[in-house]
Amino acid sequence: MRVKSPRRQRHNKLLTQAKGYRMTKHRLYKVAKEAVTHAGQYAFAGRRLRRRQLRQTWIVRLNAGLRTLGITYSKFISAMKKARIELDRKILADLAVRQPQVFKQIVDRIKAKV
Repeated sequence: MRVKSPRRQRHNKLLTQAKGYRMTKHRLYKVAKEAVTHAGQYAFAGRRLRRRQLRQTWIVRLNAGLRTLGITYSKFISAMKKARIELDRKILADLAVRQPQVFKQIVDRIKAKV
C-alpha cells in the first residue's frame, strides 16, 4: 500500500485554494502560497472596509431622508440619544427608504421630545 506524503497533501490543498489565479500563481507552490496568503489579507481587510462603507451608506440615506423632514443627521442622532431611543442606523436607513411614513412618525416623536 502506497503512503501519501503529508507534504504533497499540504501542497495540493494550497494549490486547490489558488485555483483560478493567473499564470504561475495557480501552478507553482511557492508562488501560490504567496498569492493565497495575500488574498487572505485582502479578504480580511475587505470585510472591514465593507462594514465601513455600509455604515457610510446608511448615514447618507438617513441624512437625505431627514433633510426632507427639516432636520439634519447630526441633530437627529443627538436628539435620539437624549430621548434614549436605541434604533441603529441600519434600521433607520431601511425605514427611511422603504417605509417613509413610519420614519416620519419616528422623527416627529423625537422632535416632540427635544
